[in-house]
Amino acid sequence: MPAGTKDYYAVLGVSTDASESEIKKAFRRKARECHPDVCGDHDAEDRFKAVNEAYDVLSDPAKRDVYDRYGTTDPRAGGGYGPDIGDIFGGGFGMEDLFSAFFGGMAGGGSGRRVRREGRDMAMQLVITLEEAAEGVEKETYLNRLVPCDECAATGSSDGSQPSACATCNGTGQRRTERRTFLGVMQTLTPCEPCGGTGETIASACSECQGQGRVPDREHVTIPIPAGIDDGMQVRVPGHGEAGVRGATSGDLIVTVRVAPHEYLHREGADLHARMPLTVTQAVLGAEVTLAGLAGDVTVEVPAGTQHGDVLRVRGAGMPRVRGGSRGDLHVHAAVDIPRKLTKRQRELFGELSETFGEAARPTTFERLKDWLSG
Repeated sequence: MPAGTKDYYAVLGVSTDASESEIKKAFRRKARECHPDVCGDHDAEDRFKAVNEAYDVLSDPAKRDVYDRYGTTDPRAGGGYGPDIGDIFGGGFGMEDLFSAFFGGMAGGGSGRRVRREGRDMAMQLVITLEEAAEGVEKETYLNRLVPCDECAATGSSDGSQPSACATCNGTGQRRTERRTFLGVMQTLTPCEPCGGTGETIASACSECQGQGRVPDREHVTIPIPAGIDDGMQVRVPGHGEAGVRGATSGDLIVTVRVAPHEYLHREGADLHARMPLTVTQAVLGAEVTLAGLAGDVTVEVPAGTQHGDVLRVRGAGMPRVRGGSRGDLHVHAAVDIPRKLTKRQRELFGELSETFGEAARPTTFERLKDWLSG
């Protein structure tokens, strides 16, 4: 190693052929030992920075390769460089690595996180009638989605071979790029293109799915709608989202249900509301009135003396509840229909009726004219 360069392997206390896991374990141990908050030595901060710098280089395959060749991560500069402010903001020394050094890996996987292999959930809307919402129904539809590849049985391989770690990203699924700015070296992580961010490659990829183990298709789907479902509720159909990469778990289909407005019924939760026209005699004398309900005809007992706007309740004639099995009520709003035109006989009868209530009969126009002339 050229004079004046730093021996990062010695800083971490590992051999030059140490594996990634050995380097990470050594970093955690050294970081605990020399952290300024733990170690009271006056040079603890410098040693802690040196540990960070060593790990930043040796944990990155590209930097480590350059360092092993030239004894520095930047041959043009003639010397190494450590994690400055650019490294921190650019990801040279991941905060997850720092947290994992002190808290046993609580922060997660560090800077080598792969693209998820599981299939994504898919979403759609479905419009149903109020009758379908009341009874429950199975709706048939077609969905464009990624499905497992039949050609390779979702393995992604044309000859049944197993995937291997991507040589470009060493199985991390990510590539690190860096550039110098006035703040220092800025580093960014991007998905590895050769492996699509999965960290794996297939030697003999299936020609149908290009090694992904899934292909686009139009699929028939049956969506079970439970009785009592309300507008805006969601139904999850497991396994009918996007298929996962090379046999990984498929996502789910999330269906948002929209209930179309009804001709004469209005819903509030599990209760239904309806307007019920009544004649004057029905309102005065009482009657049995039949309404068309969602599950058949409903008989409403109208008591004598019902007023316009009165609300009559028919228990159990509403919507079923999704959970519990009970049903809501039907609220019937009385709407008394006052006739605008009467026959002569009807007027006479209403006149006689008004006298029984002690009301003075209203004089006709001829009678008012006769009284005026005689007066």
